[in-house]
Amino acid sequence: MSTKRDYYEILGISKDASASDIKKAYRKLAMKYHPDKNKEADAEDKFKEISEAYAVLSDEEKRAQYDRFGHAGIDNQYSEEDIFRTADFGGFEDILEHIFGGGFGGFGGFGGFGGSRSTRRGPQRGADLRYDLDITLKQAAFGDKVNIDVPRAHTCDTCGGTGAKPGTEPVKCSNCGGSGQVTHARRTPLGNFVTATTCDKCHGMGQIIESPCETCNGSGKVRKTKTIEVNIPTGVETGLRLKMSGEGEAGSPGAPPGDLYIVLHVKPHERFERMGDDIVCEIPISFAQAALGDSIQVPTLYGDVKMNIKPGTQTHSVLRLKGKGMPHLHGHGQGDQLVKVIVKTPTKLNEEQKKLLKEFDSLGGGSAGSGKGGVFDKFKNAFESVISPDDSPSDSPA
Repeated sequence: MSTKRDYYEILGISKDASASDIKKAYRKLAMKYHPDKNKEADAEDKFKEISEAYAVLSDEEKRAQYDRFGHAGIDNQYSEEDIFRTADFGGFEDILEHIFGGGFGGFGGFGGFGGSRSTRRGPQRGADLRYDLDITLKQAAFGDKVNIDVPRAHTCDTCGGTGAKPGTEPVKCSNCGGSGQVTHARRTPLGNFVTATTCDKCHGMGQIIESPCETCNGSGKVRKTKTIEVNIPTGVETGLRLKMSGEGEAGSPGAPPGDLYIVLHVKPHERFERMGDDIVCEIPISFAQAALGDSIQVPTLYGDVKMNIKPGTQTHSVLRLKGKGMPHLHGHGQGDQLVKVIVKTPTKLNEEQKKLLKEFDSLGGGSAGSGKGGVFDKFKNAFESVISPDDSPSDSPA
């Protein structure tokens, strides 16, 4: 069991808090616990804790995953790098400004007295991609291999991702000398303070492309569609995310590609309904079958099975077929199938059927003898075809 505190509790907000509420709560706590302002021994751990809570709750997808599965939904789907990679900490520069009194290159980066921190962008990892995949209940139950076509950015084959025309190379930026940053010094009452900002000429890359590649127009990337095989595990459900490392957008030269996240959506089934790892279905039976009992065929995910109906079964009774449900996603075994029996009341009766029902009712609805030739036998014969062909259980498996 996870020992992590609840993210909402960490930020001191309710579970229906708006994006604005989340941001305000984080801002307040970040100001209080930033380790360069708060010298308490546990300040750094608390700052990291509230930053992780904000990174998850400020991301719509991660928040939905957390609300549904708790910390397990985050820990099983994301690494610590994944949690913070796409988090938006924009707009919090003033927190660091308040703490240090200078300019900063981004979250976690700061200048210092008598020095500076590099803000050069360098090689950029490729962006992550999301693909929503619809699957059938049968595919969710037994797993499958599915091919999907994913349009994404690929490294340009012509220039090898440099963005420069073949035969040429990017040149060092004259504005920043290739560092990707420019520094500024100013005097304060506490001494000289040096800050660094991203070079606006090369945008932090440290180099400029004078002769762009004609294939990619200097971007170093081209869009292509790739066919990718997705392995669907058994027992999956709607909302589960499958991570395919390295199958996202191409990164800049020297940087890895992003990842591809497959979000599964299990389509509704015409006969079965899923409840956790159990499968629920309704089976119609005749009035005679309910009263006298019978043996019927019931469709399951694994094919038709025989099920006994006891005499006197009432409509909406639920019968259980052990082990005929969904396989467990993280373990052995599977759930059960719950069969809800629906007794079909006759709507069109001939004279013989009406006569037998009246005779049956006059005998107390169940006091007639059950021997051969008795009212029960006649009753069964007269009402054994109450279910119409359209209501009969299907002979084909799901």
